[in-house]
Amino acid sequence: MRVILFLLKCLVGIFATLGLVVVGLGVGAFYAFDELDRFTQAPIEVPEAAVIILDLTGPVVEMRPENPLSRASLGSVLVMRELVETLDTASTDPAVKGVLMRVGGGLGGLADVQEVREALAGFRAQGKFVIAFAESFGELGNGTVDYYLASVADQVWLQPSGDLDLTGFAIESPFAKDLLDLVGIESQMGEREEYKGALSVFQNTAMPAPQRENLQRLLDSWMDQLVSAVAASRSVDEAAVRDLINKAPYGAAEGPALGLIDELGYWDQVSVAALDRAGPSADYLSFQEYRQAKGPENDDGTGVALIYGLGPVSMGQSENDPVFGSVVMGSDTVAKALSDAIEDPDIEAIIFRVDSPGGSYVASDTIWREVKRARDARKPLILSMGNLAASGGYFVAAPASKIVAQPGTITGSIGVAAGKFVLSGLWDKVGVNWDTIKAGQNADLWSSAEPFSEQGWQHLDAALDRTYADFLQKVAEGRGFSQSEVREVAKGQVWTGADAKEKGLVDELGGYNKAFELVRSSLGLAADAPITLHRLPEPSDPFQTLIEDILAGELYSPGLARLAALVRSWAPWLTQLEAVSAGHQKPRLEIQPAAPAQN
Repeated sequence: MRVILFLLKCLVGIFATLGLVVVGLGVGAFYAFDELDRFTQAPIEVPEAAVIILDLTGPVVEMRPENPLSRASLGSVLVMRELVETLDTASTDPAVKGVLMRVGGGLGGLADVQEVREALAGFRAQGKFVIAFAESFGELGNGTVDYYLASVADQVWLQPSGDLDLTGFAIESPFAKDLLDLVGIESQMGEREEYKGALSVFQNTAMPAPQRENLQRLLDSWMDQLVSAVAASRSVDEAAVRDLINKAPYGAAEGPALGLIDELGYWDQVSVAALDRAGPSADYLSFQEYRQAKGPENDDGTGVALIYGLGPVSMGQSENDPVFGSVVMGSDTVAKALSDAIEDPDIEAIIFRVDSPGGSYVASDTIWREVKRARDARKPLILSMGNLAASGGYFVAAPASKIVAQPGTITGSIGVAAGKFVLSGLWDKVGVNWDTIKAGQNADLWSSAEPFSEQGWQHLDAALDRTYADFLQKVAEGRGFSQSEVREVAKGQVWTGADAKEKGLVDELGGYNKAFELVRSSLGLAADAPITLHRLPEPSDPFQTLIEDILAGELYSPGLARLAALVRSWAPWLTQLEAVSAGHQKPRLEIQPAAPAQN
């Protein structure tokens, strides 16, 4: 039987490999043909009166995945910085009359919504129109964030069969102590301090009072931001908006009378209305087509590095594969990119974009060191926060020249937590006996087979105290706080960007545009001075990058479009074959002791 399974794995591996080879050869062949195609293919032209279609029903990412199959699966995904930059370009383009925006689930985080909302507001400020369309603002679900985005438009259209679930914000968290007790797993955890709730789900049966207080403030701040923005956009009193939220949800037919919806209609109807508004000669252009038509980014401006820190902080290399669930801020990758930017005389400033819940303290400290080196070298480093920059995500930000966050960014969480699960009770229940041989009194300190001894608890407490004191000290130095001031905003508390600015943890509210504004100001440049961005780390293989751009739809021709569609349909199948051939076809659930001092 084992021989048969081995032969089957070999066959699957051969077919998977052949499939990947065929894809690679196909891409190469299409690339060769595309080179000829470039000489004959007419470039995309922007109509005299253009309406850009911006589809925000799909994902918007900070950066494209590195895995070609992931990029192929995502297709022509929108990238946040490019989205903001292109809307800014279109705002001053006389040929562009407006944007027709489809809304529905593409932007999950409040800070992402605020980034796009800010760019659309800037577009409208130049005399352009924005029309938002949604099939539903939540269908038996919460549509608050989607409506928040849509409300920035001149007109909001809703399909007649849709829902208007503008119901506000809620945080739900499971607490597993009873379950762990039932199966014989003991959670031995410690944290600094009472608001640090990362591990409380394993130690409690309900939310502890300090964490409830802190998270309630987070939701209240989000609600204040939502109410203020919707009231201003819809010309409705703030008290009336709060009342509407408290009485929601509604059916689409109620929307116009409530002042939340301008028109009920379908996509074909709003499409005609947008062209009518743009003028008799108007035509549509997709966002991707417009971006391609405007050509490459500026390459003769002041050199500025753009470095990403996305996902949990970990030692080693960064990963960026959102399709298959692996996005990591690797200390080796990020620290080297920062170091290269510091040492490069052609790079005069750095934008460090962080979207991270934290992670390894040691890895965070490695990145912190390079951020501080940039500050010591007097090379401006502007740290721009995405949806989340908390715990280790805030630690790496502390020494930055300036910190920028959206009002809805989750940040702070200055505290540490660590511990382990003890599985001895579980093993007793299932009849498994563990025995230990060791050389070194504390060699089994982190073993899941034995609980902490009194000395073990002392080691854990000492590690937590040491790590927390270092965290507090580095935030105090970076932000110019006294010890008492930093302690007041620490204790593991999370803040919205708006509250963090009031507390001195953040310098400015905004996104990419604010970061670039601060770069120009730091360098003494004019407000419209050109900037040349250098993505670091740079791609190591130009041909691989070219293939990835083809798969992602960034390089366009009819032949490449057909190939990309084919590869995207193959991508999940090929990935499964790869997993089977590698012996990973059976998922495994492993419970391991926690690593020391996660911040």
